[in-house]
Amino acid sequence: MATMAERLALAFLLAAAAALAASAVDTKLTLQNLCPFPVTPLVTPNGNFSSISDNTVELDPNGGLVSFPFPDTFWAGSVVARTFCRTPTSCDTGSSPPRTVVQLAVHSTEDLATYSVSLEDGFNLATVVTPLFSAGGQCPALGCPLNLTNGCPMDQVKIDDCGVMVACKGDPGYFKRRCPLTRVNGTDREPLPQSCIAPRELKVVFCQKELAHLTMVGAASAQTELTHLTMVGAASAQTEHL
Repeated sequence: MATMAERLALAFLLAAAAALAASAVDTKLTLQNLCPFPVTPLVTPNGNFSSISDNTVELDPNGGLVSFPFPDTFWAGSVVARTFCRTPTSCDTGSSPPRTVVQLAVHSTEDLATYSVSLEDGFNLATVVTPLFSAGGQCPALGCPLNLTNGCPMDQVKIDDCGVMVACKGDPGYFKRRCPLTRVNGTDREPLPQSCIAPRELKVVFCQKELAHLTMVGAASAQTELTHLTMVGAASAQTEHL
C-alpha cells in the first residue's frame, strides 16, 4: 500500500501534468481588426501541420475579433490579412504578394513561442504581434504600426481597379528604415531579443497604431529601446513624407 508521502507525490505529479496540458490546450491565436474596413484573415499551417481556421471569417471594422485554439503540440504557420474581398478567395490584397506575413510557432522546446512580421513579400497592412499571459522570458511586441503604402516609391506601389494605392512591393532598405521591428529577408532579425515562454495567447492586430504602449514581459530595457526604435521609424516616415 502506498504511503501518504507517495500518494502526495503522485497527486502533485498528476496535478502538474494536468496544469501543463491545460496551458498548452488553452494557448490561442487571436486576430483583431482595428482598420476602418473589413479584413478576411488567412491562417496557413506550415508543411503537414493541421489547419486551425477555415479562413472564411471576416473581421468587422474598428474592433472585429476572433480566436482559434492552437494544437497542444508543436505548430507553425503564417497569418495574412486579406483586404477588400468580394469573396474569401477574391481579394484586392493578401491573396498574393505584395503582402504582410506574420510567422508563428508555438510549443517548441521548453514551450517557447516564436513570432515575427515579415515584409519579405511586400506590405499590404500595418500588423503587430503581441504575446499575452506569458510564463516568462522576453516577449516584445513586434511588427509595423505604419502604413508603408504612404511614402512607397511610386514604381513599387500596387494600385487596385479603382486607382487606389493598396499595397507596396517596396525594397528591404525602405521597409527596414521605417519599420525596424520587422524582417525584410530570410536572414534579417529584429533588434530586440525574443525568448517568450508559454504565452497563453498570441494576438495579431491589424492597423495597430503604435508599439510603444504594448506590454513587454520581463524586458524593461527592451521597452525603452522599442520606444526609441518606434520613434525613429516614425520620424523617418515623416521626413520621407515631407
